Amino acid sequence: MILIEPPRTTTAARRAPLNQRELAQFATRALRAAGAQGTVSILLTGDQRLRELNHQFRKKNAPTDVLSFPPPDWDNDWETTKRRTAGDLAISLETAARQAESHGHSLATEVKILILHGALHLAGYDHETDSGQMAHLENRLRKEFGLPTGLIQRSATRTTRSNNRPTKSAAKPTKPSAKAGRA
Repeated sequence: MILIEPPRTTTAARRAPLNQRELAQFATRALRAAGAQGTVSILLTGDQRLRELNHQFRKKNAPTDVLSFPPPDWDNDWETTKRRTAGDLAISLETAARQAESHGHSLATEVKILILHGALHLAGYDHETDSGQMAHLENRLRKEFGLPTGLIQRSATRTTRSNNRPTKSAAKPTKPSAKAGRA
């Protein structure tokens, strides 16, 4: 299910309305490809709401592009819970519009990139703690879905340029952690 929280404050969303059915179908494909099972609810909203959620769940008082929320009983009964719901995603349309413009593609394409990134988190990947597994899979799936540069690749390129260090290699994923609100 995709919910667009009014008001739609971003002019890019008004100029190029998002097709909720298309995004829902993409989310289903992305979840399956990421290895997540169950349904997902996606909130498309603005920077202020993402700031509130980021502060509430991650103690970071700043907006972000996407937050992932695993199912509530993630640690207690992971195998049973993941079959019912993969979790929830919250995406800022304002940030997505800025990123889309910056990278030269449509708002719908950027929202798909954010859905894919969030789906990988819901499947248990965490680029902040793994050794490159999520980056490797995001890159492969991004190419499979015909999407341009993904979030991890964008930040890795910035990091590599600033630190002059290569990114880490990929390995097998581990069991998902119980982090709510991963970006």
